[in-house]
Amino acid sequence: MKQNALRLDAFIAPFIDYLTFEKRYSAHTIRSYRDDLEAFWAFLRAEFGEMGLKDITPAVVRTWLASLKDNGLSSRSVNRKISSLRSFYKFQLRVGAVELSPMSAIIAPKTNKRLPVFVERGDMAELFTEVRFPDDWEGWTDRLILAILYHTGMRLSELVHLRERQADMGNRTFKVLGKGNKERVIPVSPVLMEMVEEYKRRKRVELEAPDMEFLLVGKKGKPLYAKYVYRAVREYLAQVTTIDQKSPHVLRHTFATHLMNAGAELNSVKELLGHASLAATQVYTHNTIEKLKDIYKKAHPKA
Repeated sequence: MKQNALRLDAFIAPFIDYLTFEKRYSAHTIRSYRDDLEAFWAFLRAEFGEMGLKDITPAVVRTWLASLKDNGLSSRSVNRKISSLRSFYKFQLRVGAVELSPMSAIIAPKTNKRLPVFVERGDMAELFTEVRFPDDWEGWTDRLILAILYHTGMRLSELVHLRERQADMGNRTFKVLGKGNKERVIPVSPVLMEMVEEYKRRKRVELEAPDMEFLLVGKKGKPLYAKYVYRAVREYLAQVTTIDQKSPHVLRHTFATHLMNAGAELNSVKELLGHASLAATQVYTHNTIEKLKDIYKKAHPKA
C-alpha cells in the first residue's frame, strides 16, 4: 500500500459534510456527489489497487472517464461526474489535503445543448381554470403545489422546505432559501397569496395537530416529501399537455420561459430563479427566439 493510502471515509465524509452543512445542497444532489465519488473509488481499487490521494494523476482520471464512455455513458453524464470530481478536489485544496488538483488538466467533452422543456401558456391556463381538483385536503394541496411552482419558479427542494413564515402576505412575497444557503425574495400575485392564506386557515380547521412550521403538509399533517410533489405534478400536467417530461422542474422552466416570452429582462429572471450566473439563465432566450421564429413564420407574408 502506498503512502497516504486512500481511505474512502477519510476523504469523502468531510466533503459530504461540507456540502450538507455549509453549501446546504439538497439530499438528491448530495447523493449524486456521493455516488459519483464512490464509483470513482471503486474503479481505482479495481484497476490500480490502493493509492494515495496525491497519486491520482490526470492520466488516472482520464482512464476512468474513458471507461465510462466505453460503457455507453453520455457526454452529459460524464460531465456531471467530472463536475463532482472538480468540486471534491477543490475542497481538498481548501483543506490542504493536496497541493495540486488533477482536474485542472481535464477537459470536459462537448455536449449538445438541449432547450428546456416547458408547458404552453394556454395549457397552464387550462390547468387552473378547467381541470377539476377534488374538494378535499389532497386536492387543495395539489392545487397549491402547482400554483406555487408555476407562479414562483422555485425548486422542488425549496418548495418542500418552505415555511409558513416565508410567505409574507403584506408584501406579497416568498422569501426562499436556495442553493448555497442564498436567500432571495420572489414577488407573487394577490391571488396566490390568498390561496396560501386560505390553505393555512383550512390547515388549522381541517387537520388534527398539523405541522405549523412547514407550509405544505399531507392529510396527516406531516410535511410533504418530494415523491408526493412529483406524483401531483405528473398527474395534473398529464391532463393538459402531451410533453414527455412532467416534473416540478418543468414548471420551473415554464415559469422562466413565459416570463422571457413576455419580455422580462434576463437579469430579473436570473434573480427570480436564484441562478448563480447569467449563463444558466441564458438558455431561456433560445426558447424566446424559437417563439419569435414561429410568430414570424405564421405572420409574415414572405416567411
